[in-house]
Amino acid sequence: MELGATLRLSWPLALANLLQMLTYAIDVMFIARLGEEPLAASAIAVALFGLVMWALSGLTGAVAPVIAAELGERGPALRPVRRATRMALWLSIIAGIAGMGLCLLLGPIMRATGQQETIIGLATSYNVILVFSMIPMLIANVLRSYVSALGRPVFATAITGLGILINGFANYAFIFGNFGAPELGLRGAAVATIITSIMVVLAYVLAIRLTKGLHRYRIFGRWWSADWNRFWQVIRIGTPIALTITAEAGIFGAAAFLMGNIGTAQLAAHTVALQIAALAFQVPFGVGQAATIRVGYFYGARDPEGMARAGWTGIALGTGFMALTASAMILAPMPLLAIYLDPWDAKNAVLVGFALKYLVIAAAFQLFDGMQAVAAGALRGLQDTRVPMWIAAFSYWVPGIGVALVLGFATPLEGVGVWIGLATGLFFAAILLTWRWYRRDRLGLTNRPLRAA
Repeated sequence: MELGATLRLSWPLALANLLQMLTYAIDVMFIARLGEEPLAASAIAVALFGLVMWALSGLTGAVAPVIAAELGERGPALRPVRRATRMALWLSIIAGIAGMGLCLLLGPIMRATGQQETIIGLATSYNVILVFSMIPMLIANVLRSYVSALGRPVFATAITGLGILINGFANYAFIFGNFGAPELGLRGAAVATIITSIMVVLAYVLAIRLTKGLHRYRIFGRWWSADWNRFWQVIRIGTPIALTITAEAGIFGAAAFLMGNIGTAQLAAHTVALQIAALAFQVPFGVGQAATIRVGYFYGARDPEGMARAGWTGIALGTGFMALTASAMILAPMPLLAIYLDPWDAKNAVLVGFALKYLVIAAAFQLFDGMQAVAAGALRGLQDTRVPMWIAAFSYWVPGIGVALVLGFATPLEGVGVWIGLATGLFFAAILLTWRWYRRDRLGLTNRPLRAA
């Protein structure tokens, strides 16, 4: 029963995540045709933008376990769900403005880390446009969390699919000057991202207004009315999630800067290989989101056995899927690379050579990546986010980045050494987070406090 419930909730979320990655992949596909330098420049800009965006998505997405717990305790909980969602929407705007400011520090960060001037110029011109997509992206993230927690994750899938079509046409138009649009090159990809993010928000609003089960909560009504208790509840749960994501995404972002110091070809290869690994990660990430909601529901209902079933089912599903993707990276790497570029073209030979090496290591850490993603999601369902934050910070930034620096710059391994460091961080995170989930009852994590007013 739990397996079926988890699958019904997780497959639309996982598919939506995959489609979201395909949206980013479309950017890479088009930008790659501009050359190595634009691809490398966009990789560094997206490394910072993606880091901030994913962190703030974790902050605002904390509304999902809040909604799930309320539904489990006293569903339909119209007022608590409405107020929590409204405050998360407020938070998405406030956090988005702050996030834009952080992303505009890209130029100084690139110079401080010794990036090439030509790459800096391309990256900053792209980034200064890209940042305007952050607020609509965060609003869409809250609305996605809302519809998913209320059992309608298929809306996230359909709307993300629509976003892919919009993004593809917009990239084709604004990068190369088609359909009467100006030819903007790399900057055109940023314009396409803004257009796509706004259209996605409008699609969510329309879907919610036209669906009785979603519109009954009237989350857009009295939008000016504050509920500071709910606001701070989302922040209290979401801030450690944001910092956890920062720790994980940060090490991958830092890897891009490290690769930039090793060479342009290595950085471009890192970008493509990481896109493939990230594409595979979206399935256990979706399972982790489903585990958050399922565990959160049983947490609200004060059902420890239900929490256990939901959490372990999710961990088994996420880890099992990653075993399949690891096999694909070992057995068929060239077709995977062909998603992003022509691996048989002689001009890509050096890039492909590096990417193949990185994919071997990516295959090795797939199991641990899936395990840590779902274990973290299950713990979020228990609204346990603070200790997992410290586990992530330690795992990625002590053994993880430590190994990457030593092997990447003190040995001949270079880029391969950096990727071994990434694998090390994921290994430590998976073991420690799963151990904490295993000990959840002894740690008192399954004891939900008495109902809040």
